[in-house]
Amino acid sequence: MSAPEPRYSRQELEEAILGRRPELTNEDVARAAGVPVEQARRLWRALGFPDVGDAPAFTSGDLHALTTLFAAVEQGAIDFETAVRLTRAVGQTMARLADWQVATLAARVEQLEAGEEATGSRIGSALRLAEQVGLPFEELLVYSWRRHLAAAVARIEVLGANDADLHTTRVTVGFADLVSFTALSNQLGEDRIGDLVEIFESRCADVVAARHGRVIKTLGDSVLFVSEDPVRAMEIALSIVEVIGHDSRLPDVRVGLATGSVVMQLGDVFGPPVNMAARLTSVARRNRVIADHATAELLPPGEFGTRPLPPRPLRGFGVVEPVAVRRH
Repeated sequence: MSAPEPRYSRQELEEAILGRRPELTNEDVARAAGVPVEQARRLWRALGFPDVGDAPAFTSGDLHALTTLFAAVEQGAIDFETAVRLTRAVGQTMARLADWQVATLAARVEQLEAGEEATGSRIGSALRLAEQVGLPFEELLVYSWRRHLAAAVARIEVLGANDADLHTTRVTVGFADLVSFTALSNQLGEDRIGDLVEIFESRCADVVAARHGRVIKTLGDSVLFVSEDPVRAMEIALSIVEVIGHDSRLPDVRVGLATGSVVMQLGDVFGPPVNMAARLTSVARRNRVIADHATAELLPPGEFGTRPLPPRPLRGFGVVEPVAVRRH
């Protein structure tokens, strides 16, 4: 008679990831950290988690994180509201990263369960994978954060941020949008849609990074990026059209560019150039790049050809005369 299949629980997987079993309540953690309960709850919500009531949902790791953060507040390095904003930024970023990581590793879990090392449970394979990949990925996470932090600090100087407001700077914003994605997604299966989005986002990210730009966010069928150099921004836009437009697996693409002052906050950008770049894609032809006049005027005429297009209304901007751009 064969041995019974091993059984694994989600609690075991959670404990393996957290490193210990949750045994502390919210009041336990707040009391031990010397922090008001409501402030502890506010930080927990800022991370993106719901209130847990009186249930034992926390570990010594949660206590250490809360104590460390409040030490910075007590020392006067930051105030509590700044701590909340930083916590919210970390929570939103980590939530997306965690979803991305799990989705990426899900295929590996399926492979393990289909092979000779199968545990008889997806959770079992996920548990083993968490033990094998957890520490290397955690070290990669800290390394990557330090690298991006150094780059972000350097950008403040390079972009010439206004001394009165370090969040405001002048950049060229690009918005790349897949054509007829909604209609196409209604015809494809979930796996095919996921593959299409992954290809589009990864190809755009490679193009943007290679030309010293920065992806701000991806929205499935669109990518928002910025560059401090309008020429490089145009090179990014034209290269995206070349890479995406010539890939038979993907729909056509259109890209809009706009230059001006934006507010950079919590990893996002806001301001008229962002809205203008997005609006321009709605009037661009397939596999074409169009820009506003502010961007077109900054392009070297020997490298790019520009052609004013007929005036047309753009929501929020009135009647606008966009400019089509191509390489010479």
